[in-house]
Amino acid sequence: MKNLIAVFVLALGALVSGNAQDKMMKDDKMMKDKAEVISLEQTPGEFTKKELTVKAGTYVFEIHNNNVGHDVGFVLVEKGKDISKPENHIQTAYVTEAVATGKTQHSKPTKLERGEYVYFCPLNPTATDNTLIVE
Repeated sequence: MKNLIAVFVLALGALVSGNAQDKMMKDDKMMKDKAEVISLEQTPGEFTKKELTVKAGTYVFEIHNNNVGHDVGFVLVEKGKDISKPENHIQTAYVTEAVATGKTQHSKPTKLERGEYVYFCPLNPTATDNTLIVE
């Protein structure tokens, strides 16, 4: 009887945990569905778009690695803040995993307010003056 109760408790725990994970995944999908996509491409040493202007809102960054030859990433920082300090990075804008050559990865939904931002790749030494203007 004790074994049966233990199995029931474990199964119930797994079900509750699975339901929580399902809810988190659904919430994340809903946020992505509401977010617009900003697509950026990296080539060796640079982003192909140097300046973008968008309206305030929620965005997902889509980063494509076009034959860089190694993994790339993405960092977004409010203009004027020290880009070398990770605490200044808008961490939801990081891609969820490094982007391999020929692949595309996405960030989490990121709410952008009016202002200016700079973006760069720490793995593909790109210029740090790429600008994102949010109106």
